[in-house]
Amino acid sequence: MQEEEIGVADIGGTHARFALARIAGGRVRALGPATVLRVAEFPGLAEAWRAFLTRSGAAPRAAALAVAGPVRGEVLKFTNNSWRLRPAALAGELGVERVTLINDFGAIGHAVAQLAPEDFTHIAGPRRPLPRPGAISVVGPGTGIGVALTLLEAESHRVVEAEGGHVGFAPRDSFEDALLAQLRTKFGRVSAERVLSGPGLAEIRAMLPGAGDAPAPADDKALWEAAISGADPLARAALERFCSCLGSFAGDVALTHGAHGIALAGGLLPRIADLLPQTRFASSLCAKGRYAALMAELPVWLIAHPQPGLFGAAAAFAAGQD
Repeated sequence: MQEEEIGVADIGGTHARFALARIAGGRVRALGPATVLRVAEFPGLAEAWRAFLTRSGAAPRAAALAVAGPVRGEVLKFTNNSWRLRPAALAGELGVERVTLINDFGAIGHAVAQLAPEDFTHIAGPRRPLPRPGAISVVGPGTGIGVALTLLEAESHRVVEAEGGHVGFAPRDSFEDALLAQLRTKFGRVSAERVLSGPGLAEIRAMLPGAGDAPAPADDKALWEAAISGADPLARAALERFCSCLGSFAGDVALTHGAHGIALAGGLLPRIADLLPQTRFASSLCAKGRYAALMAELPVWLIAHPQPGLFGAAAAFAAGQD
C-alpha cells in the first residue's frame, strides 16, 4: 500500500492552518505538525500557502483545503474573512496537480469518520461510541458556528455539508427574547451564529443584570479567558447561558438530521471541555418536549484531536482516492 504526501489546509475566519499529511488505502496514515498563520497578514490563500511551503521545505503534488464557507460557484467567498478563491485556478496558483476543496465543517465530518476513539471526549448521553451505521450531527462554535452531517456505514461514510449555523436564533425564555430583540436592532435578521460563536459571548454578557456597572474585558479573547477562569463573574454567567443555548441548538440540529449521535468540535469547546458537562448543555439538548427521552439516548462526544480540520481535509482527500 503506497503512501502519498499531500498538503492540507484548514482556513477559518481568523487563522489558516497548514500541514503535510500521508494517506494510503482511503485513510489518513499520519498528520504532520501544523503551521498556523493569521489570515489578516496575507492578501490571499496563495501567499499563505507559499509561506507554509517555505517553512516546511516541502513540495506536495496535491492539496486538500477546508474552507469556512459554502463550496459553490466560480468564486468562493469566506463567511468571516476577506479572501476569495477561484476553484478552477487553485491548482495553478498553489503549484499542485490536484486539489480537493471542502467546507470546513464538511472536513470535520470526515474527521468524525476516521478519528480513533481516543480522539474523543465524552460530554453527555450514553457513554457508547458514535454508532455505525448511524447519522451523526456535527456541530461546533468558533469564529462562527459550523454544522455538518456524517452518515456512517460499517466500512465507509458520506458527509453532507451544511450552513446550519445561519438558521434563525430560537429564544427559549424572556432573557433570550430580550437578547434576540437587542441583536435585531444591530443586525436585522439574527442567526444562531450571532449568539453561538466567539463574539456571541460578549452579546450575552451585555444583556445580564449589572453589566452596565461592570466593564467587560477588552476583547473577545480576554472575555473568554475571564469566563473560563471565573475572573469575571458576569462573563462566567454568560458562558453558562452560552452552553445552554448551544445545547438547545445542537438538539435542534440532531432532530432535523434524525441523528443517532452528536459530535462537537470547533475552536472554543476544547477550552471548556471540563466545564461543559457541568453546565445546562445536556439538559437543554434534551429539552425537546415529547422527544426528550429520545434525545437523552444520543451519545454526545467532543473531538479532542488538536487539528480536526486538517485531519478532516486529509480524510476527505483520502476518501476520494479510495
